[in-house]
Amino acid sequence: MKEWARWVFLSVIGVIGILAVAILVLYIIALLRLNRSYEVQEENIVIPSDSLALERGKHLVEAVTACTACHGESLQGLAFIDSSTVGLIYAANLTSGEGGVGADYSDADWERAIRHGVDPGGEALLLMPSHHFASLSDADLGAIIAYLKSVPPVDNPSRDSRMAFPAYLLFAAGGLSQLPAEQVEHTAGHPNAKAEVSSEYGEYLTNIGTCKVCHGQDLQGGQAAPEDPPAPDISLNGELASWSEADFFTLMREGKKPYDAQIDPSMPWQNYRQMSDDELRAIWMYIQSMPASSLN
Repeated sequence: MKEWARWVFLSVIGVIGILAVAILVLYIIALLRLNRSYEVQEENIVIPSDSLALERGKHLVEAVTACTACHGESLQGLAFIDSSTVGLIYAANLTSGEGGVGADYSDADWERAIRHGVDPGGEALLLMPSHHFASLSDADLGAIIAYLKSVPPVDNPSRDSRMAFPAYLLFAAGGLSQLPAEQVEHTAGHPNAKAEVSSEYGEYLTNIGTCKVCHGQDLQGGQAAPEDPPAPDISLNGELASWSEADFFTLMREGKKPYDAQIDPSMPWQNYRQMSDDELRAIWMYIQSMPASSLN
């Protein structure tokens, strides 16, 4: 073998070796983050049992937090991501039926899963938007847990979520967002939410309604997952600047823009259409109240 060919061969082998080591390091980093154990202090959440609280919990689950968009109409669990790039992300069966977590979860387990994004063993739940649900008030969280404990059982064994190998590398390299459990301030307090037509309550609904998962923290657009379509700018920097409140209601109730264009089906407007007029007005007020300086 000629000297130059020998050096080319050794250089290629060296590059391959460096790449292999880098891939191994990224994979180990991802495993360490995914297998990290979180210690979350148990909170004393009052779980009501009256009909009004159950109705409130049902409304929050179906219309505001849109749990059914991922976990299924009966909360029976389903695969909401199944791709070669990301892997299989399975939203658990939340009922007390066969394969469901409802029969085994304590009130504290529900609180940790919803607000902190960790399972009863302390490990992080994949893509559970707890960094937004952490904003839930104690009263609303109690109503949600009460309702979840009351739903009819559905037999549907859950499947284990698993990330595809490319997702491990993207996750470790920062190409995917942090785990929700990594983003939650686990020792922070929780707000009191007064249900009223105000921009403050609109911000609360926007947070627990997970609008910022797709549209970004400043509502100027984003992307929830690599294979999802980009979510548009819904701040006053975007097309909503020229909309009326009636246009916004049409979007949320019918899934249509003012010029009769249907929005992307990934937007769970079928859930949000169940919000009350006052809730939608509060969200509209919040969008309108965002200061111009934060939109530039």
